[in-house]
Amino acid sequence: MVEVPDALAPIGAVQRTRVGREATEPMRADIRWLGTILGDTIREQNGDEVFDLVERARVESFRVRRSEIDRAEISHMFDGIDVHFAIPIARAFSHFALLANVAEDIHRERRRHIHVGAGEPPQDSSLAATYAKLDRAELDSATIAGALKGALVSPVITAHPTETRRRTVFVTQHRITELMRLHAEGYTETGDGRNIERELRRQVLTLWQTALIRLSRLQITDEIDVGLRYYPAALFEVIPQVNAEVREALRARWPGAELLPGPILQPGSWIGGDRDGNPNVTAAVVRRATGSAAYTALAHYLTELTDLEQELSMSARLIRVTPELAALADACPESARTDEPYRRALRVVRGRLTATAGEILDETPQHELDLGLPPYATPDELRADLDTIDESLRSHGSALLADDRLALLREGVLVFGFHLSSLDMRQNSDVHEEVISELFAWAGVHPDYASLPEDERIELLVTELGTRRPLLAERAALSDLARSELGVVEAAAFAVKRYGPAAVPNYVISMCQSVSDVLEAAILLKEVGLLDVSGPEPYSPVAISPLFETIDDLHNGAEILHAMLELPLYRAMVAARGDWQEVMLGYSDSNKDGGYLTANWAVYRAELSLVEVARKTGIRLRLFHGRGGTVGRGGGPSYQAILAQPPGAVNGSLRLTEQGEVIAAKYAEPELARRNLESLVAATLESTLLDVEGLGDAAEPAYAVLDEIATLARHAYSELVHDTPGFVEYFKASTPVSEIGSLNIGSRPTSRKPTESIADLRAIPWVLAWSQSRVMLPGWYGTGSAFEQWIAAGPENERVQVLHDLYERWPFFRSVLSNMAQVLAKSDLGLAAHYARLVADESLRRRVFDKIADEHQRTIAMHKLITGHDDLLADNPALARSVFNRFPYLEPLNHLQVELLRRYRSGDDDELVQRGILLTMNGLASALRNSG
Repeated sequence: MVEVPDALAPIGAVQRTRVGREATEPMRADIRWLGTILGDTIREQNGDEVFDLVERARVESFRVRRSEIDRAEISHMFDGIDVHFAIPIARAFSHFALLANVAEDIHRERRRHIHVGAGEPPQDSSLAATYAKLDRAELDSATIAGALKGALVSPVITAHPTETRRRTVFVTQHRITELMRLHAEGYTETGDGRNIERELRRQVLTLWQTALIRLSRLQITDEIDVGLRYYPAALFEVIPQVNAEVREALRARWPGAELLPGPILQPGSWIGGDRDGNPNVTAAVVRRATGSAAYTALAHYLTELTDLEQELSMSARLIRVTPELAALADACPESARTDEPYRRALRVVRGRLTATAGEILDETPQHELDLGLPPYATPDELRADLDTIDESLRSHGSALLADDRLALLREGVLVFGFHLSSLDMRQNSDVHEEVISELFAWAGVHPDYASLPEDERIELLVTELGTRRPLLAERAALSDLARSELGVVEAAAFAVKRYGPAAVPNYVISMCQSVSDVLEAAILLKEVGLLDVSGPEPYSPVAISPLFETIDDLHNGAEILHAMLELPLYRAMVAARGDWQEVMLGYSDSNKDGGYLTANWAVYRAELSLVEVARKTGIRLRLFHGRGGTVGRGGGPSYQAILAQPPGAVNGSLRLTEQGEVIAAKYAEPELARRNLESLVAATLESTLLDVEGLGDAAEPAYAVLDEIATLARHAYSELVHDTPGFVEYFKASTPVSEIGSLNIGSRPTSRKPTESIADLRAIPWVLAWSQSRVMLPGWYGTGSAFEQWIAAGPENERVQVLHDLYERWPFFRSVLSNMAQVLAKSDLGLAAHYARLVADESLRRRVFDKIADEHQRTIAMHKLITGHDDLLADNPALARSVFNRFPYLEPLNHLQVELLRRYRSGDDDELVQRGILLTMNGLASALRNSG
């Protein structure tokens, strides 16, 4: 089914058809093999007619790529196609995308092993490469200790509407990956003697007979479960390993600095806590999210303790344990195993943890052991008992045993505690204003808070925060909105009390545009007991994080932060938290607001200003980057993105969101997870400890250039998106954005408000819709015009050279252009033209599509001029391989989607038509790997 023709060339890279062929042939062979197995399965299960249709679509797609036929011919293949045939074709190419992902991941592993085996220097983004850079920098202990105080790297998993794969598909893909890994190592059989090809055929058959998507809309509880699946799959193993290894490596280099007393890698989540525009997030959901996370953590510990009990069988007749271990073992009330102190000690630990589970969980995990022992009050108490076991093992020469499962468990307890991952709360500032207005009116504080000017709001809020009394009595008559909001925050307070302060450590305010927006959230925290003003200084275990999103908000962010810190009460709250203040920066709405280049530059400028405020006020700033999977939402390679931050912006600490298919691509397998988590930590260390900006005294002139270009880019983008009559109509007709909302994709509404405004549309469907139609507009539009106009406004050769020098010297500028090139390489204006034909108004279609096509061509030309590269993917060979090998297989999915959209919109309400649209969305999202 999936033979890869020799003559194929990736988009924009005809000259590279033979380059690196020998190195990539194993991957190509894997793709052919998996494709053949899939093709055989389709023929066996659905017959020759379906197989022949799939094969014909495949062959014709490659002929299109080789320009042997016009694209219209393959489009005509699907005109009027029986939906009963359309479904298996969509499934076939969706499954291929999934299998191609496996082959590419295995190939990356293979290439890394080859590099290591050949003794080559470690590659950038690995910790080994970072350690070498730090060694060359010859940094002193005081510098390191100061820079890494409170060090934190926190990937925050968020729900995503295109990540709709069911658990069965997830598990089956994992099994296929394991089998392909064995095959790559030269094995023909598994460890238990099973033939690998036969097992692959069994797994592909399971995949083919399993529905890729759910028939019912994804619920938040489903999204919670999806987010938690990555812990047993990879994170329980990898996060503790990376934390221990980084701490050991840094302390070996700077032994007197006592670096990283806590784990640097700490996972977070938004799933079940992010209620911005999502009314489905309720108090019950918050309790479910935090309770399920705690259950996952304790279930893991109990399983590991049970396995340790089997492994640590040492007899007191043969070894001598420490007095502390003996005392721990003696606490076991059972009479058996009197000469096996470690097993008895571990039973005590398991018994106490069982009691803990019974006290804090709604359901007791497996491997419980009720010995009538008291529960652990905190994870530190559990860790202390595990430390006792560790120290005893080392005392009699059993460090090898201590450094295995026990070491991982000790590290795991340190990072996962009883909470597993930190759940953020998030809500829109408009909702806070409405709720606070109601609370103040009911309590008699002020009859019309919303009517007050900002200075009077601040005065009123500060006064209220300074009092100990609650606003509400038990019988307060409140609206459903106010009750829901207070219920959510009360559920967060419950989680903090039950699972520890790390369970809900942050409250993010989206669309934060003033100091009062921050103080309103503080009122809610105070009302449920999460902000205590009774002591010498106000303290809350929950930090308030303003989120600056639009271009204007990013511009004003530093001023708002400075005003917040000028308030003695708020400054005292920050001081009580070790002087840390987190600020979140949103790429999504800023991009939707001002376009790709303007948004990226606005974030950079905001960071510079925020860093300066932090310096002047003496706080430690932590930036939280709201990056989506796609470049149009701040995505792209994380290592390069972190290195592209301005000086002082990382400061040993950062958080960033991870979404959708990106989560599966990064964290579904231990080796994948390790590589990606290493890259986050490596980039954080380099950005904190080394000068990675590289501009020196030329920084201000470079900033001035980008100020001018970003302004031009915003004008070009706005002229299309905000000022072109009928643009919203064009967008809705030429993309599946409306279907994203009406079909069963995700738990969150596509818009914050029921309006037709682009501003109110959520960024995920905005980006997803453009990626499905292969325009990828949010990742590039306006940039080509901006560069062209800026160059034309001065001596052309000189200005081109200025931009080329910035590309060579400045990681930020290089990252912006590289990410844009990746998007352009994934775009396909030929396919986009087919989607444009869904627009009934021909004049509107021509007016908008012609602008898009002209700007697309212009942007590619400007990229070539500035970088000197004819090839868009010259700096990204991995993506070049992906485009080369898999993109012809996306062609049928796009044509099928257009055909099914046309039917659906013309009134065909056949459930199979709707399912077919969703299948094509799923397949394209899986194949593109960063669609929303």
